[in-house]
Amino acid sequence: MEKRRLGNTGIELTTVGLGTWAMGGPWEFGWGPQDDAEAVAAIVRALELGINWIDTAPAYGLGHSEELIARALKQTGARPFIATKCGILWDDAGRKISCLKKQSVLEECDDSLRRLNVETIDLYQMHWPVPAEDVDQAWEAMIECLDKGKVRHIGVCNFNVTQMRHIVEARSLAGSYRGRDALATGSGRHRPVSLQPPYSMVHREVEAETLAYCAANQLGVVVYSPMQRGLLTGAFNRQRLAGLAPDDHRLRSADFQEPAFSATLEMVERLRPIAQGSGKSLAQLAVAWTLRRPEVTAAIVGARRPGQIEETVGASGWRLADDEVQRIEALIRERNAKLTV
Repeated sequence: MEKRRLGNTGIELTTVGLGTWAMGGPWEFGWGPQDDAEAVAAIVRALELGINWIDTAPAYGLGHSEELIARALKQTGARPFIATKCGILWDDAGRKISCLKKQSVLEECDDSLRRLNVETIDLYQMHWPVPAEDVDQAWEAMIECLDKGKVRHIGVCNFNVTQMRHIVEARSLAGSYRGRDALATGSGRHRPVSLQPPYSMVHREVEAETLAYCAANQLGVVVYSPMQRGLLTGAFNRQRLAGLAPDDHRLRSADFQEPAFSATLEMVERLRPIAQGSGKSLAQLAVAWTLRRPEVTAAIVGARRPGQIEETVGASGWRLADDEVQRIEALIRERNAKLTV
C-alpha cells in the first residue's frame, strides 16, 4: 500500500487508515447497534490487508471502541500505529461532556492505555478545542504524557488555523512549561505533529487556508469522513436513511436533511461513471479524491465489518487523472449551486 510521512516525524502511514468511530456502538453520537464480533473481524482484516494504523477515541462507544481494538490486537499479535484522543467525557446517561482540564486529560490518557492494553499511545490528539479557555492546560497535560513516555507524539483535531498557530508558535500560551522555546521556533518534540480535520467532496473548508498552513509548518493532515458518513459511497439512498436506528447521529446532521441530502445523492450518481471508468467503486473515488492533495497524509476510512474495509482499501495508491478531477469539480459545483438558489 502507498505510504506517506506524517508531518516532520519519520513515521510512514498507509494512506488509508482504519477508523473505529462506528464500531464503538451506541452513544450520543453513535451509529446505531454494532456487532462486536464483526468489529473485531474488521480490525483484523484491515491489518491483514496492509493497513498500518488505527484511529479511535475514548468517546466512541464510551470506551468500547478502544476495548475492541485491544481484543483484535490480542487475537492477531500485531502492533499497528494507534491514534486516540482526549477531551470528551460522558455522564451516567452517556451524554457527551467536553473537558480539557489538565488533571482530566492526564487521567484520560491512563484510561486509554488501560483499555487499549498498550504501554504507549503512538499519537495522542486533542479531540476538539472545547472549551477554548482550557486548551492551554490540556496541551500542558499532553506534553506531560509525552515526557513521561505514555505517548509518542501529540496532535490536534478540528482546530482552525488561528487555534493551531496558538499551539504551534506558542505566542500566547499560559505558563512556561518546558519546551516552550522549541515551540516558539516551530520545532521540538512538544509541538503537534498533525491535524485531524473533516474533509470530503461535501465539506471542503480546509482548502481555504488550513491545508496550506499545515504544509508550511510540517504538520501531517489525517482527514476524517472522506466518504461523508456513507453519503458518497453510492450505497446510501432514502430507503437506507429511513432504516437508520433512531439513535443514529446522522439523523440529526444537516447533510442528511433536505435539500442537501437529495443534492448529494444526485451528485453521487453522476460520479458513478468516473469510478467505473477506472474499475473502482464510489467509496474508493471519495477517498482517493481527498488523497489527491499533497498536503494530506492519509484518510481515515470507517468500517463496521470486514467487507467494507476490503473495498475501501483499494483507494490507496489510486491517483486521479487531471480530467477526472476536473469532471468531479464540475459536479461538486453543480451540487453546491443547487443549495444556494
